[in-house]
Amino acid sequence: MSNHDSCAAAHGALNERFVFRSILPEETEQAVEIETTCFPPHEACKPEIMRARAAVAADWFLVAVDRATGKIAGFIDGLATNDEALRDAIYTDANLHNPEGCNVMILGVNVLPDYRRQGLAREMVAQYLQREQARGTKRVILTCLSHRVGMYRAFGFHEIGASDSTWGNEAWIEMDVRLNDK
Repeated sequence: MSNHDSCAAAHGALNERFVFRSILPEETEQAVEIETTCFPPHEACKPEIMRARAAVAADWFLVAVDRATGKIAGFIDGLATNDEALRDAIYTDANLHNPEGCNVMILGVNVLPDYRRQGLAREMVAQYLQREQARGTKRVILTCLSHRVGMYRAFGFHEIGASDSTWGNEAWIEMDVRLNDK
């Protein structure tokens, strides 16, 4: 089996096991709990901010719902903006979301521990990028800690360099994917 065939098989299996879609209002509390499970307290989004993000930007969330349990196994949340770099304020102010913005800032890629190392994060990112490309988004931007750069590179992101963001008192690396850059 070629690498392409094994990737296609994994994609198919994940799509059989999970439903990938935007978040529903009644799932917001699951997202709050998952965020606090996946990120340390100094990096995790505060519950009230996650609720605000889900309220104003549900279409910029991508959830992976386990068909067997009906529960969210992982999610990506982002906000659209015309900003060219991720700034700390976007982590705390959901009102900075501009549905007409040409770029999307990914604020979190969350996968519950029981679902890790199965290709779910890769599949969520791939589907998120496909959706944003279809929407006409120019760039998808995220920051990550240095030990995650390789993972995001494997997902198609390119390293820009040290981020101006100091969210959670961390040193972040900014990365992006150019989708519809003319």
